[in-house]
Amino acid sequence: MTTPKPHTPSFAPLVLDPAAEVERITGWMRDRLRLDLRKRGLVLGLSGGIDSSLCAALAVKALGAKNVFALFMPENDSDPESLRLGRSVAETFGIEAIVEDIGPSLAAMGCYERRDAFIREAVPEYEAGWASKIVFDNPMTTGGYNISSLVVRSPDGAMRKVRLSAGAYLGIVAATNMKQRTRKQLEYYHADRLNFAVLGTPNRLEYDQGFFVKNGDGAADIKPIAHLYKSQVFQLAAHLGVPADILSRPPTTDTYSLPQTQEEFYFALPYDKMDICLYGLENAVPSAEIAAATGLEASDVELVWADIAAKRKVARYLHCPPLIFDGAK
Repeated sequence: MTTPKPHTPSFAPLVLDPAAEVERITGWMRDRLRLDLRKRGLVLGLSGGIDSSLCAALAVKALGAKNVFALFMPENDSDPESLRLGRSVAETFGIEAIVEDIGPSLAAMGCYERRDAFIREAVPEYEAGWASKIVFDNPMTTGGYNISSLVVRSPDGAMRKVRLSAGAYLGIVAATNMKQRTRKQLEYYHADRLNFAVLGTPNRLEYDQGFFVKNGDGAADIKPIAHLYKSQVFQLAAHLGVPADILSRPPTTDTYSLPQTQEEFYFALPYDKMDICLYGLENAVPSAEIAAATGLEASDVELVWADIAAKRKVARYLHCPPLIFDGAK
């Protein structure tokens, strides 16, 4: 068996012809923008992550750099590395971009204050100088249940993990979701100003399982990579010349004040194995075959499939448009 090229998965069904797929996506983007949206360009937020970086590269390929406008939207908890990497993408592809620091807006709305009040329900001494994140126990170790906990770090560096009540968990998430919704407000401001459309950046894993905020990062006019598995995102990004620092960066939420991987917060497995499990579920591949491809036990694959089904139930609401009363009895 030949050794896969960098960023090419060893699982054959997920391997793309990058050049052909780029042409297919960018042609679709041009058609939808011209025929359906009737806009002349695209606005997107650049986070320094692989998904937004690929979307930026695709937008430039489809429309030219002069018709793409990017925003860097850091806030008080953002990793400074995200801004550096986002800028490197804009420079690589010649995209005009500006910084919109949303920290002051979030503070004015009480985002941080509201979040910290809910954290203090579990950790009363939590105050300025502390940091935190929400994590989930792996469903493969809990029999399929998603159990949330809060991880905090005190100013002296001591780490602690505590269980959250349902109310505290929902309150922390509700306050944190202000970040994604504020970013989207700014994207639409600039889109309206330029007569551009807003480009959404979810990949297939995120779109399928609801890893986005309704009316936040889930809101967009066009979503060009929602059909791509995460490993396919890496293939296209490498093909289009996304900077190496981004290709090698582990996927992160960059939402909480402590570093947080996507596996800690949402997905049961690293993206490469998650992709294969999702492919197996969608294509009725026996669990034993998926186990062999991922190095998992067949029983673990079935737990991952159950977890996907549970997350899809959450995603159903996130995808729903407003319900309109039609007057029928």
